[in-house]
Amino acid sequence: MTKGIHFEGRPVWAEISISALAHNLKIVRRMIGKKRKVLAVVKANAYGLGAVDVSKALSRMGVDAFGVTCSAEGLELREATIRQPILLLTGFWPGEEKRLLKYSLTPTIARLGQLRSLDRAVAKWRGRNSRKKFAIHLKIDTGMNRLGISPAEIDAFVRELADCSHIELGGTFTHFASSENFQSNQNEQQEKIFADSLAQLRAAGISPGIIHMANSGAICARPETYADMVRPGAVLYGYHQGFEPPEKATAVRSAMSLQPCLSLRARIISLREVASGQAVGYGARFVTERPSRIAVIAAGYADGIARQRTNRGCVSVRERFAPLVGTISMDLSMVDVTDVPGAAVGDVATIYGQDGSVSIHADQVARQIGTVTSDMLCAIGRRVPRFYVR
Repeated sequence: MTKGIHFEGRPVWAEISISALAHNLKIVRRMIGKKRKVLAVVKANAYGLGAVDVSKALSRMGVDAFGVTCSAEGLELREATIRQPILLLTGFWPGEEKRLLKYSLTPTIARLGQLRSLDRAVAKWRGRNSRKKFAIHLKIDTGMNRLGISPAEIDAFVRELADCSHIELGGTFTHFASSENFQSNQNEQQEKIFADSLAQLRAAGISPGIIHMANSGAICARPETYADMVRPGAVLYGYHQGFEPPEKATAVRSAMSLQPCLSLRARIISLREVASGQAVGYGARFVTERPSRIAVIAAGYADGIARQRTNRGCVSVRERFAPLVGTISMDLSMVDVTDVPGAAVGDVATIYGQDGSVSIHADQVARQIGTVTSDMLCAIGRRVPRFYVR
């Protein structure tokens, strides 16, 4: 698991499997068919896995576009020689228009007021006589009540767009709030509202361009939402959503055998014998009930071990599960290795990933502490070096 990885400094690191990434992309493509496009969501540093390296790998694999949150994330990819379209999923802020044009970043229009300012910026940048229009994507709020124009604003959007001679609609999308929940009809309601909104655009003589709505959960289980393009995020990195009811989750996992991309590891840097009845760590939140061997590993909540894992869950050492004990601190965590024969300073503790015959993955930990997998992935600290392995 550490073969070929050599670095100096604090012994904590992440391994990101490019072969797992390729495997997951292949599964997504198999699900959606050859004619549909894939927009790989690489926002938030590719969910903590490293946006530049992950995007370069996905670019070589032939994804059609990338999705980021903001212009800074898009600029990072452009400077890394990514040439595919890059969609700013949450739009742009006034004053960013020049950056969008300079780096060919596709903005999302989520408010009507963004249209005219962008049109003026394009005219100024390209010249008022330029016939080449700048493509935008329109986001329609169909029930998430977060970002996007409402269906009631579509007529106003059509009028505004007609007055903008330098921009054109290249795509239209929405975002599902409950794509994993098959005990609710919210997704079906959103699909209908979106279909009605697209019909309204077409009736006004406006082509919606590339239509996309399927996020990871919808890709896994709602083929009717695939449209022209899908937006895989967590599923691309090897993690399923928490589907409801549970039998739906079982069916999805059976149909889509994903491979988690991430392994997070640290070495044991200290090992001590602790008598029964002794407190371990901040706040004495763990007290030994027997003579114990307590290991300290070089990773804490600043590295990606959620503080909610205090006295909850485990890591693996020498292919054996070893409980996390005591309060997770910023830089260090304690592990009870009493039942791990031969455990020694320098041994590797696997926080997420495969350790021989045993494994612990981020989605399992997320369910254990009541959060989502992307929360676990995004928590990996900047100081943790990432290594990209086959």
